[in-house]
Amino acid sequence: MIYKLFRAAEWAAARAECRFTGSPADLKDGFIHFSTAAQAAETAAKHFAGERRLVLAEIDPDRLASPLKWEPSRGGALFPHLYGALPLGAVVRTWVLALGPDGRHAFPPGLR
Repeated sequence: MIYKLFRAAEWAAARAECRFTGSPADLKDGFIHFSTAAQAAETAAKHFAGERRLVLAEIDPDRLASPLKWEPSRGGALFPHLYGALPLGAVVRTWVLALGPDGRHAFPPGLR
């Protein structure tokens, strides 16, 4: 599984369209950014610090219309990128992430 972090308004728009074509950062870079389970919390801390009502979506890569590309990013770590729209049929679960007392997002067990 791979993971995508959405601001509340982005998630609402994606649900209305039944697909997601990208956040402003995704559109700027030309692909949709995803994280692995091990990378999601660091991605939230780096790019979504303090963001309330952040939505974490779990995506089944086998349900994507376009293949993923694993490309280096932070410190050479490989991140999954999608060059195409994300069909919402590929989303298998979502969580709304609360901010913990330390100001970091509280992730579900197994995704910390």
